[in-house]
This record gives sequence, C-alpha cells and structure tokens, in this order.
Amino acid sequence: MKGISYSRYGGPEVLEYGEVRDPKVGPDQVLVKVRAAAVNPVDWKCREGYLDPVLDAVFPVVPGWDVSGVVVQPGVAVTEFSVGDEVIGYVREDFLSRGTFAEYVAAPVRTLARKPRNLSFEEAAGLPLAGLTAYQVLVKTLEIKRGETVLVHAAAGGVGSLAVQIGAHLGARMIGTASERNHDFVRRLGGEPVTYGEGLAERVRGLAPEGVDAVFDTVGGDTLKVSANLLAPEGRLASIADAEVLSYGGRYCFVRPDAADLARLSELAEQGAVAVHVQEALPLERTADAHRLSQEGRTRGKIVVTVDWEAEEGTA
Repeated sequence: MKGISYSRYGGPEVLEYGEVRDPKVGPDQVLVKVRAAAVNPVDWKCREGYLDPVLDAVFPVVPGWDVSGVVVQPGVAVTEFSVGDEVIGYVREDFLSRGTFAEYVAAPVRTLARKPRNLSFEEAAGLPLAGLTAYQVLVKTLEIKRGETVLVHAAAGGVGSLAVQIGAHLGARMIGTASERNHDFVRRLGGEPVTYGEGLAERVRGLAPEGVDAVFDTVGGDTLKVSANLLAPEGRLASIADAEVLSYGGRYCFVRPDAADLARLSELAEQGAVAVHVQEALPLERTADAHRLSQEGRTRGKIVVTVDWEAEEGTA
C-alpha cells in the first residue's frame, strides 16, 4: 500500500511517500480504509526525535495517530464493528511504527468509535486526539463544573478550540488566549478572547478579578508560570505541554486512547455541541507540507491529509 514513512529523525524532508508494509489485522483489530488523517504537533515532535526518551521508534515509521475512515475487515474476535462502518480513531501504540498516514491502518477496537454522521471525513479526522485531549483534561483532570471560569491557552488551535466548545457545553465561562486575528473565531466557539503575550495577567484579571477556577495550559514555559499566578484559591492547573506544572501543584496530562470518551465526543459532535474547523486539507503525498504548516504554530483548528478513495480502491 502507499503511505508516508521516515527512516530517521529529522525535518519534514525525511518524510517519504511510497510503498509501505501492509498492516496485519490482529484478533481485536479492524482494518480501516483511511479517508483522512489529522496532523498534530506531536507528529512532528515524534519525527524530530523529541519523544525518543519515552517512545521507541521502529524504523521505518509511518507517522500519525488520528484517523477517519471505513472498516473493510474486522479481526476474528471483533463484534463492535462491521464492514462498511464509518469510524474515527486515536490509534496510538506505545511505540512509533504503524501510524495512520497511509491507505490503510489496523486499529485496535479500544481506539475507535463511530464517526459523527454530521461531520465530513476531513472534519472527523481532526476530532480524536485534540478532542480526547480537551475532554480528558476538562472532564477527568480539572473536573470542570457549571458556572466556573476556565482559562484555555491557544484557544484557536486544535486542542484549544475544542476545549472552549466542550467547556462551554459543560456550562463553564471560557476565557481563551489567541492572537487578535482569531478573536472573532474564539467568540464563535463560545469563549471570551484575550490577547496573549506581555500584559496577559492584567488582561485576564480584568475579566476575572478574583482569579480563574482552572487553567488548561497548552503552551508551557512562561505562560505556565503566569497561569499559576492567575488561579483563584483552590484553583486547578493542568498542562499538556510542560511537566514543570507538577512544581506548581498541577497535573501533567498525556491523552490516552479511550473508546468510551471518543464515543462521547462523537455524540457531542452530532448534537452540534462541538465542531471541527479544518484550516487546510492536503493530499497524502503532501504530508511534508502539512507538517511544515503545523510547525509554524499559527494553525486555526486542524490541518488534515486525505486519501483519494476511488484512486486507491483495491490496493490492499
């Protein structure tokens, strides 16, 4: 089958489009015909070797953890899905090798849920990793309650934009940092935008003089330090970007595959509570360009790559 792979760590130039090994379908896996796969910052961080201390790489690596597609072959023990089911998945293993940037992926059923019927395959591909991250941090780690005030950083990005929507659905007041060009976008998501950078603390305190009940940090560094000082008494702090959060009494979070959480996200999408904004959709062979766009750090919503269904039919 065709796919993207890299045989060494490096920049986007190490990504190659061509033949990759066909996936084997285990007893509790399903073979998914990939329609779209989303790019996440963790993809290029893995590609550059930043996660090598915690994740083994079995080269050549097919990158990617997000997918939307159609089941074409269930494993012999699978009862949850049938041929033709449209699914989404956060298909992460505990090592780097068999990713989603290919024509097919063998996905464990524990990583999958049914695709929201009202989302395109491109939109649906952007939901799993970013949506699970937002959902697990807000619901399970920070335990956000109705009426609370929550500060989300990078509110126009993939994770942040979904966090604002999920938090608003939970009944929280969502304040989100964003560049001025994205303020209207954050408002449409249900958040109150504030410009990041120098003077952030004063701007947030102007909106929440008593401090915020919780902070969802997606940036780390100085932003994390500022965030800790913006908490109200008994406020909670979580970060997906900087383990230094532990020194402030907060929690470090790394998203986990969870079929029940993913199914809940699919329900929220079908209810219209969350939507996925796709900034750019590129064909699979242009994955390197998609990685470059992601690394620029100015993405509004998601960047996805697509696989041509008709052109690739019958290649398994």
